[in-house]
Amino acid sequence: MAKKKKRKKNRWLVILIATYLAIMLLMLFSKDIQQLIPSKYYNSTIVKIKAPFYVKRLYENYNNKVDILAKQFNLPAEYLKALIILESSGNNNIPNRFEKHVFTELKKVREGTRKNYENIIQKTIYDASDEALKNLASSWGPFQLMGYKCVLLEINVSDVRGKDALYWGIKWIDLTYGNYLRQEKYRDAFHIHNTGRPYPKTGKPFTHDPNYVSNGIKYMKVFSND
Repeated sequence: MAKKKKRKKNRWLVILIATYLAIMLLMLFSKDIQQLIPSKYYNSTIVKIKAPFYVKRLYENYNNKVDILAKQFNLPAEYLKALIILESSGNNNIPNRFEKHVFTELKKVREGTRKNYENIIQKTIYDASDEALKNLASSWGPFQLMGYKCVLLEINVSDVRGKDALYWGIKWIDLTYGNYLRQEKYRDAFHIHNTGRPYPKTGKPFTHDPNYVSNGIKYMKVFSND
């Protein structure tokens, strides 16, 4: 009987210690979050989104630069910042993403078995090597802009993956769907960036991540007070 009471006492002691440790960790974590982002943004949507690290990185790497370019192109800075979070998690050292299916289609255009791939025609890439096509079929920079978009911008792939990647990404956004942003059609804008077409009027979005657009809208709320 005494052993049972002792075991019961020990069990409660373990529970109390575990509870105390959990409370201490929660308090420490809360302080860490407050240090990660500017104080005026704490208690905002960022806590609900549960990705303060991404936002901290964006403030460090892009905040002022995005603000300047947003004014230059008359685009909403909060959208551009939200998009950088979605596409590159606020990083400034971003590995490219190779899209094998795009490479396959570009090869068909080069070989003349397909007429075009968006605005890419055979005349544009007839003498491109496989390595060059791989660069065109990869996404680069903070907005993960596909390499072949450089044709519309009349620049080289090296430009969309170099030090001016932020500028060229925003310029491409302005040229392709900037009017949607100026009309505050943000759902359409996020969907166009990810899929090439506006948000569907009926049914589910076509984005790979079904929450891509809704997460983008949430991030915009975080940055709307800038």
